[in-house]
Amino acid sequence: MSQASNVVAAYLAALQAADLEGIVGLYAEDATIEDPVGSDLVVGQAAIRAFYAKAVGTIEQAYLVGSTRESSNEVAFAFELIIPMGDNKMVMDIIDVFSFNGDGKIQTMRAFWGKANMRPL
Repeated sequence: MSQASNVVAAYLAALQAADLEGIVGLYAEDATIEDPVGSDLVVGQAAIRAFYAKAVGTIEQAYLVGSTRESSNEVAFAFELIIPMGDNKMVMDIIDVFSFNGDGKIQTMRAFWGKANMRPL
């Protein structure tokens, strides 16, 4: 498995396990997040920690849909999140693109999804 695929696997496992520090540790100190694409950038590990603190614990499952696609220092991957919503569950279909710095840390994360990519389970 490539380094990029290892990071993707660690990211999804940390999301599912509600491991906030595990997620933040994958990012460079000056990393940026655009989630969803078109929203304001989240810049730096402190802001990234605050961003993910809102999400961890709300995700029941996080898993790949298909394989990762790698090119140069970037990886794209489709995945689904299962999120409990009261007595129901919601599925979110997402495509993330990570770029990596020279240390193998996530430098940029862009998440492609919108309301049309959410459906009841």
